[in-house]
Amino acid sequence: MEENGLRVAYVPGVTPGKWLGRWRDRLPDVPLDAVLYDAGDPRALLDLPAGDPARADVVFVRATAGERLADDLHHAIALYEELPVVCAPREHDVELYDDEVPLEDLADEAFLDLADYPPEVGGARMALEVVGTGAGLAIVPMSVARLYHRKDVVHRVVSGADSTAVSIVWLRPSLSDPAFDDPESPESERLRLIEEFVGVVRGRSPESSRQPSVRQRQQEEAAKAQRKRQSSDPGRGTGGAGKTGGRSAGKSTGGKSPGGKAGGGRPGGGRPASGSGRKPGGKGRGRR
Repeated sequence: MEENGLRVAYVPGVTPGKWLGRWRDRLPDVPLDAVLYDAGDPRALLDLPAGDPARADVVFVRATAGERLADDLHHAIALYEELPVVCAPREHDVELYDDEVPLEDLADEAFLDLADYPPEVGGARMALEVVGTGAGLAIVPMSVARLYHRKDVVHRVVSGADSTAVSIVWLRPSLSDPAFDDPESPESERLRLIEEFVGVVRGRSPESSRQPSVRQRQQEEAAKAQRKRQSSDPGRGTGGAGKTGGRSAGKSTGGKSPGGKAGGGRPGGGRPASGSGRKPGGKGRGRR
């Protein structure tokens, strides 16, 4: 994975170009490295140690449709199902079908076992090369048949065969890891980038509040607006002391002059206690 970027791996037949384009449009300053992986199950790349150049943050996996890939260690979201096709040598009877080939029509045909063609010997590419020799038929996803298209091989959609599905898979983060306590840590940033890419793949709009980049921008705009309000009204954010303190001070010291009406009572401007304001010898009723 590139520094401050994201690394994605995908199996043959997956075409991530549209997602990569959307990423570059939205986050042009964040590197995204996408690599084709044809050496088996790409989920193994998720478990490689940090710093390993082959490590992937997100992988696109092919599995039998309906197979559950999410578990205690992995998040997984099924994206789409693939059509199965039967591959046959040119001029085979399969070529006569205009549309789908029912699987039962091929009951007497010899089929290659794709398990006999692991990545070490060339995988599906080698299997289709053998099909071209007339040694047998093979059923593969349509995307794979198109990727490894050969002039001596034809393919048709086959009905009744198991279909496959492409899913996006990434590791579940260990949130008990102290590294996630710091929102600015490399681990936290990596998690945000993964969430951002998954949102792109799932079709979220550039302004979706579920995207980390949008949430971050909204938070920055809110903080900027708050700073602007505080700079235009310095009294804000001080607990109201600017207004209440200024008003009370104006009444007690900056109001009437000493000896005036407001300040002529007892210290503090309070009302004289009952009877204390009468002059000695006045007409008031005295005590007996």
